[in-house]
Amino acid sequence: MIENNEKFSKDGYIIDQDLFDRTYPYRTMPSAWNGCGWIAAYNLRHALGDPVYFDDVRAEMDAMHRLRIPGPTLMRVMRAYLDKYVPGWKETTGRDEAAAAASQSAAGIFRYTEEGVPHFITFVRQEDGQYRFFNVNDDIIDEVMPMEKFTKEHFLGGSVIALTVSPESRPSS
Repeated sequence: MIENNEKFSKDGYIIDQDLFDRTYPYRTMPSAWNGCGWIAAYNLRHALGDPVYFDDVRAEMDAMHRLRIPGPTLMRVMRAYLDKYVPGWKETTGRDEAAAAASQSAAGIFRYTEEGVPHFITFVRQEDGQYRFFNVNDDIIDEVMPMEKFTKEHFLGGSVIALTVSPESRPSS
């Protein structure tokens, strides 16, 4: 496990969900336990250059859930949030299909099972063609690797969904 006391990377991505305590509730629980959905949505918007405040994302996505019960971000909520803020995003389902779509994208979100738990994470293409992954697990909070390596090591069971943004949607640096 990586020892870390920072919620954010130096360039503004949320890297450690575990540090979002009861001060940041989401669906009646601390975001440390179930905030990966809103964190992934924030990180994706941040990657796309949107002027976005993390707690606004948390509050808006929390309010989009119809029931005040514990639980993760529902796909219905993630889709509605992306429709509002990320025009042109695409959804691809299936391990191989999601991995292929992601490897052609500028950035996106994976919904898959990590260590037996449904999880959302953000990925962003780097200039060298590798990808930067955020909030994967306690050992991978901010890491760069090839897409193929990530998918081989993490798409081990359950369904996989990729929510991707094409390279044309990403602002030039």
